[in-house]
Parts: sequence; structure tokens; C-alpha cells
Amino acid sequence: MRKAFISALREVAAADDRVFLLVGDLGYTVVEPFAQEFPDRFLNVGVAEQNLAGIAAGLASTGKVVFTYSIGNFPTLRCLEQIRNDICYDRAAVKIVAVGGGMAYGSLGMTHHATEDLAIMRALPGMEVIAPGDPTETSLATRAIAARPGPGYLRLGKAGEPVVHTKPPPFTVGKAITLSRGCDVTFVSTGGMLAPVVQAAEQLRRKGIGVGVISMPTVKPFDSDSIRAVAEQCELIITVEEHNVIGGLGSAVSEVLAAERGMGGGLKRLGIQDRFYDEIGSQEYLRAQAGLTAVQLAETAETCLAERRSPGARVGKPLRKRQGSGTREQA
Repeated sequence: MRKAFISALREVAAADDRVFLLVGDLGYTVVEPFAQEFPDRFLNVGVAEQNLAGIAAGLASTGKVVFTYSIGNFPTLRCLEQIRNDICYDRAAVKIVAVGGGMAYGSLGMTHHATEDLAIMRALPGMEVIAPGDPTETSLATRAIAARPGPGYLRLGKAGEPVVHTKPPPFTVGKAITLSRGCDVTFVSTGGMLAPVVQAAEQLRRKGIGVGVISMPTVKPFDSDSIRAVAEQCELIITVEEHNVIGGLGSAVSEVLAAERGMGGGLKRLGIQDRFYDEIGSQEYLRAQAGLTAVQLAETAETCLAERRSPGARVGKPLRKRQGSGTREQA
């Protein structure tokens, strides 16, 4: 994702001389091409994230479009007060980019796990929050947020994320991307969980379960209409995020469904269950501890469907009668 980001940003900067990139002494092997091509619009602020946010806000006040870049929690939590007061309050055109969302830097321990960032950024007034699902979405998201006014947060993976979209999908900030439809269960994922979700969906389809997949790259503003449409037709919605289940994607979906009178359909929120992981290990290992591998996602979906359909289960129904036999319909 980070290579897709810097490639797209270079294209944006070549067409718009207002675009700047600021880093906090991190990102090397990634940001050099931008620095070499636009030396007058690149600045390494050093290990001083509060200054990173403050300088970015100052540049934005002169009409610049400023991207800040660092890993995990550094460009967000370390300078949260400056983001709130200097960037959000003044509606400054600062785009905060965090690489290593979730547990991508798992081997460095919980201090480098970005697992509360979506909730915190989402709570800031005026902040748009975007977590693309693959490198294709990353390129589209970078171009999109550069053109939008005000602050934005772009949450990326680390490296090596697979390309899920064989061709660029329609991308609009605030809109979901539907990969497939199914009336038994629909996975709604954000960020780097898209590939495991697609794999889990394929496993379930081989068992005759009708599965839909929705990528939700924009966590704020949120595409409530897409969630309502799925809830009307689908028996079970499962949100998947490499993030605390509190305050992120699962919470956003819950808010939509709670606002719908008579909504009784099922919702299962998968993610990090409000805890820190003390274990040291790879991202794959830590995802497994959180139940976020493709196999675990498929197993959870099967279990939840079986529980809902068991005799005597007290569960609600979709808002409207489901149509079709539960087979997949490509979007």
C-alpha cells in the first residue's frame, strides 16, 4: 500500500504545486522518490510529531495541501492535541497518513499497534477517515483526499498487501465498494482485512452459502445507505477490521442499524476485542490470535448462521423479505 500511496502522491504533486509531504524521520526506502522529485516541497521534521502537525497546519493556512507521513500511532496519537486544535478546528487541508495500520508492526510490540486510531480520528469534528483495502484502493484514495477540502486521515498497511481488485473500482469518498452480493451473510471490511475476507467468502461459497463482500474504505463520512440496503436483504452482517471493535467500523455499522426502527437482522463485529496484545509476533500470528484469518472468519460466519437458524433461536429478521436462494450475485 505504501508504494501505491507514494506513486499516486507523486502524480498528484506533479499536477498541483500546492502539494507538500512532511515526514517524522520515518518512511525511508519509500519517500525518497518524492523528495528527489520535489525537494522544495518535502520536509523531514525529525522525531517531533507535535511539530509535524503544527508545521503542516501552518503550511495549510497559506493555501498548501499537506500530507504528513509516519508509522502506526506516531502521526496520530503522539500529536493528537495539535491535530484537534491546529488542524481540525481550523479545517486545515492536512492529510495525515499512517502506515502500518492494525498490527502490521507486530514484532515491535503493542506500542506500535495502531488499533484505536479509526475510533479516535473518527471522533474528531471535520476529519475524514479512509482505510483502503488494497493497493488499488490506496491509489484511488490518495488522489481523492488530495482534492478534498479540510483534514483527512489515510490509514495504510505496511507492505506486501495483495491486490484484490483486478480493475479499478468506482471510488468516491463516503461510498462503499460492493465486490459481490449474497443474502445469507455479507462481510463488510475496512483496511487491510479485505483480502482475508474475500478468501473467507470463497470458502463459504464452496459450501453453498450465499456470501456478499463489501469494502468500506471510508469510515467517515459513512455510507449508511449501503448498510441499510444490505440489512434489508441479508440475514447476517459481519464487520471485519484490524482495530478495536469499539469505535471503528463495527460501531459505525451498529449506529446505522440501531437508527432503523424494526431492524432485527443479525450483526457480528469481528476485530480486536478491547484489549492490548502483549505477545510479540508477525501480523499473521497476531491476526490469528484475534480470530481474523480467512479460515477463522469463515468458521465464525458458519457458526453465527447456524446459531441464528437453530430451533428456538430468538433472532430478528431482515427489514424486508429476502429475495432469491442465497446464491452469489456479482456486483
